[in-house]
Amino acid sequence: MEDKLVRATAKNNNIRIIACSTTKLVNRAVKIHGCHPTAAAAFGRMLTAGSLMGSMLKSKSESLTLRISGGGNARGILVISYPDSHVKGYIGNPKANLAPNSSGKLDVGGIVGTNGNLTVTRDLRLKEPYSSQVPIQTGEIGDDLAYYFTVSEQTPSAVALGVLVDTDSSIKSAGGLIVQMMPEADKSLADLLTDRLKKMTPISTLIDTEKSIYEVLDSIFDDMDLKILDELYPSYRCDCSRERVEKALLSIGCKDLEEIYKEGKTEEIRCNFCNKIYLFTHEQIGEILKNIKRERTI
Repeated sequence: MEDKLVRATAKNNNIRIIACSTTKLVNRAVKIHGCHPTAAAAFGRMLTAGSLMGSMLKSKSESLTLRISGGGNARGILVISYPDSHVKGYIGNPKANLAPNSSGKLDVGGIVGTNGNLTVTRDLRLKEPYSSQVPIQTGEIGDDLAYYFTVSEQTPSAVALGVLVDTDSSIKSAGGLIVQMMPEADKSLADLLTDRLKKMTPISTLIDTEKSIYEVLDSIFDDMDLKILDELYPSYRCDCSRERVEKALLSIGCKDLEEIYKEGKTEEIRCNFCNKIYLFTHEQIGEILKNIKRERTI
């Protein structure tokens, strides 16, 4: 079943819903990064959250960066997302792994940690990106995002993120859901919805039983006048190129670049997001230095 993101409303537009299945997306990402089970679950939740939040952006030129760093041995996770719901990202320690927690589930909170912050940065193509930060609550990511929406955006939200990891570290299922009440919504409706979401079967379990994202939504909002607005197709996609990597090489400064050149070695630069390797020979680094000096004399 292909990955899909659906935007919808319910109860006469009083409830805003974004839901997605991201099994293939997460599978691709954890294979690229070689994630162990707990790391795969944490990384998969962040990627799914990024896909959901990226779809909230208004302009095609915008992007959103989601970062969580809580002092755990995951060593931080970063995800960049875009309006079409595609994402890229990396986890500091893809080998991070712990025994199941007291509930018998992968201990995502344990490897993320709670001594740090969740940071959301929106690049709206203005002078400076807009960034907002909240302290980590549980490290389980879904709870932390719900806290972020309530505190930073004053939008009470329910966030469900789920990743089922198989014994070989491949992804059996992954998906997520963000539900937000509009300001004018009746409090009794919010109470009803909260109760339903508490009783909801984990979204990764529903997707694992081959339920489509539409069936997942129907099971929650079947009597709430659910209206599907549109759909997107989430994917894991890196946009690195040799030109971009060369710009990164330039950013280290002429002095450091000259030191690299004097060593006479081929410089190997690996993309953090897709692990593609770009090689720059001694001669190519020399050409880059010549170009820098030429531009300075113009």
